[in-house]
Order: sequence, then structure tokens, then C-alpha cells
Amino acid sequence: MSASDLAAPQLRLRGVTVRFGGITALDDLSFDVAPSTICGLIGPNGAGKTTCFNCISGVYQPAAGTIVFEGTSLTGMARHAIAAAGIGRTFQNLALFPSMSVERNVLVGGHGRTRGGFLAHMARLPSVLRSEQTLRERVLALLRRFELGQVADTPVGELPFAVQKRVELARALAGQPKLLILDEPAAGLNHEAVEQLADNIRRIRDDDGITVLLVEHHMNLVMRISDQVVVLDFGRKIADGVPDAVRRNADVVQAYLGQAA
Repeated sequence: MSASDLAAPQLRLRGVTVRFGGITALDDLSFDVAPSTICGLIGPNGAGKTTCFNCISGVYQPAAGTIVFEGTSLTGMARHAIAAAGIGRTFQNLALFPSMSVERNVLVGGHGRTRGGFLAHMARLPSVLRSEQTLRERVLALLRRFELGQVADTPVGELPFAVQKRVELARALAGQPKLLILDEPAAGLNHEAVEQLADNIRRIRDDDGITVLLVEHHMNLVMRISDQVVVLDFGRKIADGVPDAVRRNADVVQAYLGQAA
């Protein structure tokens, strides 16, 4: 039995239900995610994967059920409070500032972790200066880690898509999350960039100790790097387990291929 099997869940969903008019996007969804693991959330288009992510990050409020992160209920919590609790995310569509430099974009991701309020920043108190210096050092380290140092002063909008993806990942890490939600990070990437992404996600788990919740259509990537895979179909969970077991699950095969295993 692994350490992750013994650990209390860092994230726990119980009976989460989301409806949009007469459509049930999530139907009584429950699963746990252990700390410092990679959990892949997969399913056909329209299965409810992004809706699940949006509930965890506070974009949507479920009609029923609970979402608990490190013992604290996220229900009704504002999005900025959820981020401050240690949940970061990237998006299907890049949410960067195209006219701002790479370094400034990554800095934005860490401002929620700086200390002091408005008056403290206006007065440039020593605590504020120390906090800003710590953030700048963290950002410079992230730029080196993701091979962005040479384009640090370049406006993000002028860079290739694959590089912008690395900028968004660096920005998410600048906020020092405990749980990182990645929404289709491999979309639009070539084989080489996908391999680099796989290495980066493993490092986030292994070196940083950050839990990763991953929505991705790139099945080979999900099955190679995930410790746990949860499968949704029409808003309901149809499988939850280690990749090899999920890959052989008859319900999963039918959901993707339309036939029994």
C-alpha cells in the first residue's frame, strides 16, 4: 500500500450536482483526491469535466452536494478566497495578458500571496518590500525552470502558443498552490511539447509536492502520468481507480467506443 493510499483526502467531493435549466451537468458526483498525487479527470465531450473544475474553483455553485478542501468546505466561498486557500488553475483558453511581458504575467499570479493591504503598499513598508522581493525571486526561478528567461521581457501575445502554455503554467505556480487544476494543458501542443508538459507535471507532483487535478483528452498523457483516473459520462462517475484498471473497465470502453469490452 502506497503512502497516498494511507493519506487523508486533500480534496473530497460528495454528491455534487449541477443543473443548467433542464440539463443535469453533474449528477451526484463523488470522489477523493489524495495529497501530492496526479488525478486525471476524463470522459467524452459534454461529460461534465470542466463543470466539475468550475465548481471546485468557485465559478459555479452546485445545486447539491459538498466540496471539501483540506477539511474546509468550499461551498459558497468566493473565487478569490478559494485561490487564497491554495487552489490554482489554468484554463482551456489561455487567460494571459497579451500586451504584458512574460515576467509581468507570471508576477500577476503571485500577487495574491504578497503581504500587506493597500495602505501598507502605499507606504512601502519593510514587510511589503520583503514580500515583493520574495515574489520576484520566485518568479525569476520559475522563468528559469520553464525556460522563459530569454523571453521574460517579450509581450506574451508575440510568442508561439506552446510557449504561452508554459507561461500560464508558471503563472499558476507563482501563487504557490497546494492543488493545481489543469484544464486541457496539452491541447494544441505537438509531440515534443506534450512530452515536456508530462515532465513538468510530474515535477510539480514530485518536487513541489503539489496535487494536480488534470482534465485532458490526450489519453496517452493521462494514463502515463496519473496516479488515479476518474471517468465521467453524462455527468455521472463511471470509473475511479489506477490507470490500468480504468483502461480495462467495460463501462469506460463503451463510453468512448460505443461497444462493450
